[in-house]
Amino acid sequence: MIVNICFHGIGVCLREREEGESKYWVREAHFLRMLDEIATHPGVRVSFDDGNVSDAAVALPAMQDRGLSGTFFALAGRLDDPASLSAADLQLLRSSGMKIGNHGWSHISWRGMTDDVAHRELVEARTVLAEASAGRVDEAALPLGRYDRNLINRLKRSDYAAVYSSDRFRARPGSWLQARYSVTADDTRESIRELILRRPGLTDARNVLASSVKRFRG
Repeated sequence: MIVNICFHGIGVCLREREEGESKYWVREAHFLRMLDEIATHPGVRVSFDDGNVSDAAVALPAMQDRGLSGTFFALAGRLDDPASLSAADLQLLRSSGMKIGNHGWSHISWRGMTDDVAHRELVEARTVLAEASAGRVDEAALPLGRYDRNLINRLKRSDYAAVYSSDRFRARPGSWLQARYSVTADDTRESIRELILRRPGLTDARNVLASSVKRFRG
């Protein structure tokens, strides 16, 4: 089993785009100490959601310094936003050995989308990100962590190799749907170490059950 750990913004959230966003930003000093811990555990995978510019400015050099690689899930509709990753940033990440994934066009929930919206979020956004990063995009991360059976089927029809959730339990390395733990502003190196080392318990079992319910609900 592996532990997928997901970061969002690094530093200070100067302007929330969605209510509660700042909860998922971590101070740079805390982030660096968390990476120090993660680097000692080979069974941990790292990813970044939302495509904030801190991914390239802060996370990339820190990951390189520690010999880590990760997947950066960007937003196609924010490539021209100065607070977000640009096409040049995506190319820098890819040329540095990182993977680029799709997080959609405009960071909306993918659950309950119309066909037109689904095409924009799952297909058009993927194409734009592939062109911008000059490489293949075959993984996706669920915005806001919401999904159901219909969305899972849409993603499978779109031929994504893997999809990442926010379900907070350990994942099997080859699973198509990968659960992740999202880091929050309250986390520290110590809490990340505890998360990685603790044995699965009742909370994990509940999260696995909740994931099963999501996958089969209409």
